[in-house]
Amino acid sequence: MQDEVNTKVVAIAIRGGKITAEILEKALKKFIEEIEKAQKTASQPKTYRGKQNIKHLVEQNAAISNIEVTDGNIKAFERTASKYGIDYALKKDISEQPPRYLVFFKGRDVDVMTQAFKEFSARAVKQKDKPSLKQKLSRSMEQTKAQHKERAKIKAKDRGVEL
Repeated sequence: MQDEVNTKVVAIAIRGGKITAEILEKALKKFIEEIEKAQKTASQPKTYRGKQNIKHLVEQNAAISNIEVTDGNIKAFERTASKYGIDYALKKDISEQPPRYLVFFKGRDVDVMTQAFKEFSARAVKQKDKPSLKQKLSRSMEQTKAQHKERAKIKAKDRGVEL
């Protein structure tokens, strides 16, 4: 009989000037709650959100789909995906030159993914239409040079008044 029963010793430290039965009861209840909480989290597998590796995505027991993304657009896609709360995994395919990136996501997120890609592609098109900061800066430098030349000519102009 003694072999079947396992005994455990637990040490609980309580700070206090005077420990009453009430305080001891509260401490034991708190201890039991912590043990139950630890058992719940240990029994449930951790769910990953957002960017993750393919292994964690497969463990969530969902059908997986993929889309190809170009190298320059990865960071912009990550921002859009996190905005929409999509669980995804990035995989770099180095078998081709240049390497391509595949985005794996859950099959049930297809509708959300299409909406995210619409927004992502609209942002990319809008960004291409805008001139770069260097171009804006060079244009403004040229304009200031032209204005400076006009001022220099005006200052040197003779007013036609003679003594």
